[in-house]
Amino acid sequence: MRISANFDGGNIQVINLDNKDDIQLAIRPDAGGEFYQWFNFRFEGEVGNHYTLNIINAGTASYPKGWQDYYAVASYDRQHWFRVPTQYIDGKLSIQLELDCDAIQIAYFAPYSYERHLDLLSNAQLHPDVNLEHLGLTLDGRDITLMKVGDGNPDKRNIWITARQHPGETMAEWLVEGLVNRLLDNDCPTAKALLDKANFFIVPNMNPDGSVRGHLRTNAIGVNLNREWQTPSLERSPEVYQVVHKMQQTGVDLFYDVHGDEGLPYVFLAGCEGVPGYSDRLGQLQADFSQALTLASADFQTEFGYAKDEPGQANLTVASNWVAQNFDCLSNTLEMPFKDNNNLQDPFVGWSPERSIYLGEASLIAMLAVVDKLR
Repeated sequence: MRISANFDGGNIQVINLDNKDDIQLAIRPDAGGEFYQWFNFRFEGEVGNHYTLNIINAGTASYPKGWQDYYAVASYDRQHWFRVPTQYIDGKLSIQLELDCDAIQIAYFAPYSYERHLDLLSNAQLHPDVNLEHLGLTLDGRDITLMKVGDGNPDKRNIWITARQHPGETMAEWLVEGLVNRLLDNDCPTAKALLDKANFFIVPNMNPDGSVRGHLRTNAIGVNLNREWQTPSLERSPEVYQVVHKMQQTGVDLFYDVHGDEGLPYVFLAGCEGVPGYSDRLGQLQADFSQALTLASADFQTEFGYAKDEPGQANLTVASNWVAQNFDCLSNTLEMPFKDNNNLQDPFVGWSPERSIYLGEASLIAMLAVVDKLR
């Protein structure tokens, strides 16, 4: 038996490999030690054998409720991901394997590699409506890249989309991949109509350092980027600092910040109802956008989600709240599950890259439904 996590986005510590029926593992915390839940590793064994992998520190992970009704994902070819039998008992996450091939990759959710991120940017730039802009560097020296789609006409609406502030929420970049590919489809009438009315500013990965390091929630020095928007700095959060600076140059008419939620088995929006500047106009835009997304995607729902903030009580260090307050615009955090969507279950794959991609495509339909009302 052999276990390795020495690759892009890898995360696991081997505690004991002596017994194939009790392989003991632990998740390595993010820098700073405050968060951990993301795991991603390669397991090698003998075809036909049964193995039990126990993650022994699951009980003290960041979101223990996330393990309830959760099944780990696995892949033999690193392209197609499926769920494997998983149980959470007495603080341990136990994963059952029966190998069909010599090696299998196991992860918290289907990884979205840094190489795939670079491929997404490189392929998109081949489209005549796309320009890539280098905003700055992360603390580990990686590029913070903005994808601009449109002709830059200042009379058009400006739609901003960010993903993976929390690097372990890989479904966010899978969604952006689907959204971008549909937006650049010259045969798609929704994309054509949107680009006639709006410019897009897309940051597919806000946290490339955390992504490569195998973090759940933070950047290279353990900073949660989605609590940095009110006072970002080049020393702590250059990723947010550079994006905020660019937003102030362009303005924002619609903001879509894409995330994943460990605990809730649903797709939902978290709006900005608690910001001091919230108005009836923003409330109507929120209702219209939610209704359109409900029609565009059967995976989306409005019954389950986070409790709304009381008026004036929103946390303005959070991206969607800060953007809503500063630009008086429709601003949402979109959440997808790590588990399955209880409203439309798929026991074999659960929530998946493919479903995230489809939701990205559907998101464009909801944006088209409100684009004329944004100003």
